[in-house]
Amino acid sequence: MSQVFKDFDLSSVWESDSWADENYKEAPFTPEILAAVESELGYKLPQSFIELMAVQNGGIFVKNCFPTTQRNSWAKDHVQICEVSGIGFEKEGSLCGAMGQKLWLEEWEYPPIGVYFANDPSGGHAMFALDYRECGRDGEPKVVFVEQESDF
Repeated sequence: MSQVFKDFDLSSVWESDSWADENYKEAPFTPEILAAVESELGYKLPQSFIELMAVQNGGIFVKNCFPTTQRNSWAKDHVQICEVSGIGFEKEGSLCGAMGQKLWLEEWEYPPIGVYFANDPSGGHAMFALDYRECGRDGEPKVVFVEQESDF
């Protein structure tokens, strides 16, 4: 199945969590749902994200802290991914749910750089995004950490 993660068991990435399952984990997506989500977002999702979500469509990572040399508003040496948005429309925290992309762009006024797909412990004051500024809407985006406290 996997082309990007050839020798890696993606099922080992996800932690079981009833709250995240209820709010972020969508049912498995169909090609039609994927196309509808990409159409609403206005971006083609990267194959790596699609493959990861095909194993479990949203939720919480087992290993969720990643080292960084850049300080952020709550840690000096790492970032933490809390919930990851599933591909779909039904769950509040999914990419196109009530607490998805539109909320971050329209209500929180995050910059329109791409797709906001995960949050950190700050309760919405920092997000992880797929940044399409350099590659265009159909390209391979970078993953970036965007903070309100740093004026984005």
